[in-house]
Amino acid sequence: MIKKCLTIAGSDCSGGAGIQADLKAFSAHGCYGASVITSVVAENTSRVISVFNLPASEIEKQIDAVFEDIGIDAVKLGMLPTAEIIEAVAERLKRYKPAFIVCDPVLTATSGDSLSESGTVSAFRKHIFPIADLVTPNIPEAEIIGGLNIHSAEDMNTAAKRIAESGAKAVLIKGGHLLDDARDILYNGEEFCEFITARVDSQNTHGTGCTLSSAITANLALGHGLRESIKLAKDYITEAIGNSYTVGKGHSPVHHFYKLWS
Repeated sequence: MIKKCLTIAGSDCSGGAGIQADLKAFSAHGCYGASVITSVVAENTSRVISVFNLPASEIEKQIDAVFEDIGIDAVKLGMLPTAEIIEAVAERLKRYKPAFIVCDPVLTATSGDSLSESGTVSAFRKHIFPIADLVTPNIPEAEIIGGLNIHSAEDMNTAAKRIAESGAKAVLIKGGHLLDDARDILYNGEEFCEFITARVDSQNTHGTGCTLSSAITANLALGHGLRESIKLAKDYITEAIGNSYTVGKGHSPVHHFYKLWS
């Protein structure tokens, strides 16, 4: 039977990030993808034009619609732009108890534009991290959530520990914003594990964080362990960047279906 993954995130009308990237990543891994839209974002590869957040009550109804009919093996959380939305999503997930929850705490877009309101970090800590199997912040997000500047692998370790103190079972700090190799660090509450690949020289990085976390979610749904899911997802995103094509005038998206296209 096909594995089913749900993304609860914002919609990117340009197709490179958010819900659209998540669904592409699920499909590329052979999983069925369902979606709950939290925010309609008018953005492209260069900038965010506007953000329209849906009422929490409508987000709750979308979650109910998916779980009461389809059933879900793993959930990926992306853009949860307000404290009210975060609390509503957490309440529903506690009710339905999916086997896996991966949280990518989206605070800014690749362009640098903010995608969240004040109060979201504390709401993530209180409501989402304690129910998450994995939290996957990038360097800027980890700096905000962890309350420190990150310039080295040691700083990444410190940030991961601080975020884990909020209750997350595991934290993956994505090191793509550092200047050396593409190094991600996993902390499971007891030990650290590094995932290192050569950095791909490309500006086509729109939606990389969304895609990586969704790929991890899909691999968990498929039955892989956490470390193996991260390794497989990291190999996937590296190839998706390396095989990307140019769309738009800014940071083009990755190529989610590079394995299927000649």
